[in-house]
Amino acid sequence: MGEMRYRKLGQWGLKVSEISLGAWVTFGDVVKDKETVREIVKIAYEGGVNFFDNADVYAKGLAEEVMGEVLKEFPRHTLVLSTKAYWPMSEDPNDRGLSRKHLLESITKSLKRLKTDYVDLFFAHRYDPEVPMEEIVSTMSNLVDRGLVLYWGTSEWPAARIVEAVQFARSNGLHPPVVEQPQYSMLYRERVEQEILPETERFGMGMVVWSPLAMGMLTGRYDKGVPKDSRFERYPQFGNRFLTEENVKKVKALKKVAAELNLTRTQLALAWVLRQQGVSSAITGATKPEQLEESLGAAGVDLPQEALEKIEKILGEKPKA
Repeated sequence: MGEMRYRKLGQWGLKVSEISLGAWVTFGDVVKDKETVREIVKIAYEGGVNFFDNADVYAKGLAEEVMGEVLKEFPRHTLVLSTKAYWPMSEDPNDRGLSRKHLLESITKSLKRLKTDYVDLFFAHRYDPEVPMEEIVSTMSNLVDRGLVLYWGTSEWPAARIVEAVQFARSNGLHPPVVEQPQYSMLYRERVEQEILPETERFGMGMVVWSPLAMGMLTGRYDKGVPKDSRFERYPQFGNRFLTEENVKKVKALKKVAAELNLTRTQLALAWVLRQQGVSSAITGATKPEQLEESLGAAGVDLPQEALEKIEKILGEKPKA
């Protein structure tokens, strides 16, 4: 295993581990056993992970609770904790979206579940067209001023809205978003490379990416179809998106490139995402300790140019100019 490296969020001072651990579709949902959660979080922490990503909506608050329970055992200053708000948390019309009311109520509940006084990062979990940019940015900025949140960011926002948020903040003396969290992997790349990266880099924002393994497709687990109790079996909508004949061919072809570098395909896929200077961290998920240990093996790996060229050939997409 390489040495874990830490990257700044764009131009900002906060440093996050290049491999991070997220709770989405695992903690409190598939992994309900607290001992397994404890083991996974401990392995991450001992492996140099300092960034732990969460959201109010993951397992309807349970993910924050189970992760918070373990993380409270570690010194708070060694952790970078994030959570998010946007998706409906109940039937109530105000218990969703990015209104001032919901953002404040959501962060208050999240802090309680995470057993902490503040989060390092608070994400607007989607863009909310029903709320004026002024309300979103001024509320987030106010949460920073109050010390409940140290930095705020966006997740899956359209490039134009990210630009609008930064410009509104700058021209009104408010705290701008410092990070975007998009989906990005070898099998899902155009949007980030063509639309998002140019803007985040221009504004000095970082990027922490989710699903760098294309929901597990890039691990090679689906080379021969869908195994029992796999993510694609539990969530066929992900399988429908990534499990195509063409993708299976690509993933099988990547095996040789990975082997030449003494890496697994999981490690190759993570190192590939991290080849981008503009990416601060790759968020990984794990339902078993060994999955996380494998992902941690991508820490400190730099892919040689020759390997990157082979990968581009396999993926069959033009590299960014």
